[in-house]
Amino acid sequence: MILGALTLPALSKTSLAQEASKITIVMQHGLPYLPLMVMNSMKLVEKNAAKAGLADIDVDYRILGGTSSLIDALISGQMHFGVTGVPGLATLWDKTVGTAHEVRALCAAQSMPYILVTNNPAVKSIRDFTAKDKIAVPSIKVSAQAVCLQMAAAKEWGQDQYARLDPLTITRSHPDAATAVMSKSSEITSHYAAAPFYYYELDTPGIHKVLSSYDTLGGATTNGVVLTSKKFCEANPKITAAVYAAFTEANAFINANHDAAAELYIKTTGEKRATRDEIVKMIADKDNVWTTVPQNCMKFVDFMRSVGTVKKTPSSWKDLFMPNAHELAGT
Repeated sequence: MILGALTLPALSKTSLAQEASKITIVMQHGLPYLPLMVMNSMKLVEKNAAKAGLADIDVDYRILGGTSSLIDALISGQMHFGVTGVPGLATLWDKTVGTAHEVRALCAAQSMPYILVTNNPAVKSIRDFTAKDKIAVPSIKVSAQAVCLQMAAAKEWGQDQYARLDPLTITRSHPDAATAVMSKSSEITSHYAAAPFYYYELDTPGIHKVLSSYDTLGGATTNGVVLTSKKFCEANPKITAAVYAAFTEANAFINANHDAAAELYIKTTGEKRATRDEIVKMIADKDNVWTTVPQNCMKFVDFMRSVGTVKKTPSSWKDLFMPNAHELAGT
C-alpha cells in the first residue's frame, strides 16, 4: 500500500552478514512514478527477492512532496531507495563520493519531459517573465525543473546569467502548483510541471506551453533516477538486484500493457480528472520513454559543474550509478 506523506520511522541498521528484512522506497507525485506503482501492485521486489532466497522481505512505499524532502530522508537513513531528478543525484554524489555515506543511483526510472506552462498571456518565452511572475517548482535551486530553468536561462542570456530566473521560483508540490495555475487565484502564474499535471494544465483555457526540458537538453532525458546508498547496496546485494530487476520488469510491463498500466495508475492514485483512455494516451506519448537506461544525465552534471553548483566531475555516467546499471548504454 502507498502511504501519504508521513514522518518516516528510523530504519534498522543492516549487518553485512544478513540482508535487511524491510526496505522503504520513496516517490513523489505524478505519472513519472508509475513504475513504482507497478512494482508495488505486482509485488515485483518481493518476487525477485524470493528468487534470490529472501522470502519474507517487507517493502514499504511512501510519498514525499519534493526533492529536498526526499534527499533529507536518504541522508537521515529513513529510506533505502527513492526516485528524484538527476540534479539531486549529482548534488549528493558530489558531497559524498569517496566517503562512507556515498550516494549513487541504481538505475533510471524513466525518461519524460518537464513542461513549463503559464497562465500569463504575455509570456511567450522565458524572456517575457517579469518580477510579477512566480514559477512553481518542486524545490527551488535543486530540483530538476529548477536546474532546467537555469540551463535555459544560460542558453538565452549567457552562462553568467544562469540564475536570472531563480528569484521568480517558488517551492510547491506538483498538485498544489497545478491547482494554483489553473485557478488563476494565487501569485503563482507558471509551473514547471511533470506529467500528468501539464496535460491537465494545457487542457485548461488560458494556459499555454512556454518550454519543454527536451528543448533545453536536446532530446529524451532521464526524468527520475533511483537514488540509494552505496553502502546499503554493497551490504544488501540480493535486495539491490531485486529492486533493479523490479524496475526493469515494471517498465517492460508498462511498454507492453498501456491499458492495464493506466487502470493501475487510476486505482493507485484515485485519479478522477482524467479518464482511462486519457491516461493511456499519456502513457503512450512518444516523449515518455519507459526505460531504466540513463539518458542525458551528464548534460545536467556538466552544467552544474560549469556554474559551480557541484565541484567534482564524474569521468562518466557510470560513476554516478551502481554497477547493476553499467550494462546499460547510458549517457
